[in-house]
Amino acid sequence: MAFQILKRTLSSARKPKPLSVSRFSSSSPPSDQAPSQTSPLISDVVSILTHQRSKSRWSYLHSLYPNGFNPDDFSKIALHIKNNPRLVLAFFLWTQRKSLCNHNLLSHSTVIHILARARLRSQAYDLIRAAIRVSDESEPLKVFESLVKTYRQCGSAPFVFDLLVKACLESKKIDPSIQIVRMLLSRGISPGLSICNALIRLLSQRRGAYAGYEIYREIFGLDCDVLDKKVKRVARISPSVQTFNALMLGFYQDGVVEKVKEIWDQMAGLNCCPNGYSYSILMAAYCEEDRMSEAEELWEEMRAKSVVPDVVAYNTMIGGFCKIGEIEMAEEFFKEMGLSGVESTCATYDHLIIGYCKTGNIDSAMLLYKDMLRKDFRPECSTMDALIQGLCDESRVLEALNVMRGATVDFGFCSTEKSYETLIRGLCEDEKLEEALKLQAEMVGKGFKPNSEVYHAFISAYMKQGNKEVAERLKIEMLDAQMCGNGD
Repeated sequence: MAFQILKRTLSSARKPKPLSVSRFSSSSPPSDQAPSQTSPLISDVVSILTHQRSKSRWSYLHSLYPNGFNPDDFSKIALHIKNNPRLVLAFFLWTQRKSLCNHNLLSHSTVIHILARARLRSQAYDLIRAAIRVSDESEPLKVFESLVKTYRQCGSAPFVFDLLVKACLESKKIDPSIQIVRMLLSRGISPGLSICNALIRLLSQRRGAYAGYEIYREIFGLDCDVLDKKVKRVARISPSVQTFNALMLGFYQDGVVEKVKEIWDQMAGLNCCPNGYSYSILMAAYCEEDRMSEAEELWEEMRAKSVVPDVVAYNTMIGGFCKIGEIEMAEEFFKEMGLSGVESTCATYDHLIIGYCKTGNIDSAMLLYKDMLRKDFRPECSTMDALIQGLCDESRVLEALNVMRGATVDFGFCSTEKSYETLIRGLCEDEKLEEALKLQAEMVGKGFKPNSEVYHAFISAYMKQGNKEVAERLKIEMLDAQMCGNGD
């Protein structure tokens, strides 16, 4: 239905060559053209709106028309005063507030077009969202059909359809967004680049990177057979660096590193220059696979091309080197980051603390942790787990317990199951059974069930004390718990 309406409306405005966005709007009739026949009600209301003072017009209108207006009459009145878009909007809101018109898609569409024609984007966008609610939350295509029907009469602007797609995307209505974009593309009308990029990003997030890649190829004319073969596809826009970034990020998050590099090569093939974020994504993909030599080469290329690395780029390299235990290289990037005037973030500290813990340099990890808290950063749970583990490995169990308690008080850290297990095991190894039992009770209170590691820690501790009776009871309890767990 919507496709046929669009086809009829746009075909009447076309010349033999493919339709462009600019010609889409220029085919509208003059803005001051009025219908040939006007009812007394419409002419009277138009006269009152345009000639009465703003303070008196509304009360006067209300007294003359206490029963209000139907949507069709409202739309005709709005068209007569469309050269004053703010007055049209005020009239719409007044009738809505006073319940003087049961606005439908026709009246919404008329006002939306008048606002779009005047480049009042935010107001038009708000009304589009309201129109979707009026039609049906699941049927934004009805709004599209109505906008197409009323487009030429209102002398609207093509970006009105971008606003509709944007509203669909922000409400996570992916399928209607795709359908609207396809219907526009089928007539040679390209949606705005920012809207196309937003669609690619959302599709990649919700349905996977390959779904985002497919719509990318369709939008930019790389798959002509996707649309009706009778329609000649003409790509009106070219992908930007943000387009390629969205694609690379999608594949990186899906763990498909080879596709990240493939998109990078496509970007180069189209002479689109990567920005700092582009480099960060590909470097992150290399770091994920411990390919740090390739990540370094990319870093050098970025600097050679005078692309200034941002905090994301620095954090990517620091995290990559920390991951493989090359903490000295991570420190070099950290120093360069400071000298370049790039402010560290929470992620910078998370990477370095975990890196120091991994290499056994727990003192440096603790210094950074304290500095992190001074800067009011909140470490990730994985950072706290690594710090607690590192302290326990150095037989500094009570210090680790104090770190966990302090984090709970200072910034509401919720202790993880791993941290509880590490601390209980350390306390049992130090034969601090009273503290271990208290912590185990706290662990259960948080909803974590003791596992075999916790049981073995207590059994080993009681055996060390020579309390074989308690140790045997714990063994039986552990076996019963394991059997119940397998039964579940």
